[in-house]
Amino acid sequence: MTIPTIELGNVPEPLPVPVLDVREDDEWAAGHIAGAVHVPLSELPARLGDVPEGQTLVVCKAGGRSARAVMYLAQQGYDVVNLAGGMLDWEAAGRPMVSETGEDPYVL
Repeated sequence: MTIPTIELGNVPEPLPVPVLDVREDDEWAAGHIAGAVHVPLSELPARLGDVPEGQTLVVCKAGGRSARAVMYLAQQGYDVVNLAGGMLDWEAAGRPMVSETGEDPYVL
């Protein structure tokens, strides 16, 4: 199965689709895309109801976990696409992030 993937340079601002972040709680708290839905990869099968409707951009730190999530979700009938390079590329490009810690957001 080919995993639908998009490079950051092809992702418009503002984002036209919802974002699903599959990183762990501490990674999410340190920095994430504003408005993203957080469902750690390990919780995904039990929390399918939390996955946004319609086409969704799926992110993790570097693209590996999100690729696994996209493969799984596509098999469940979801319209999802993986962000190549993940949050590391997002941060490096200076794209906006927020944190849950009260400190400046960063990718953990």
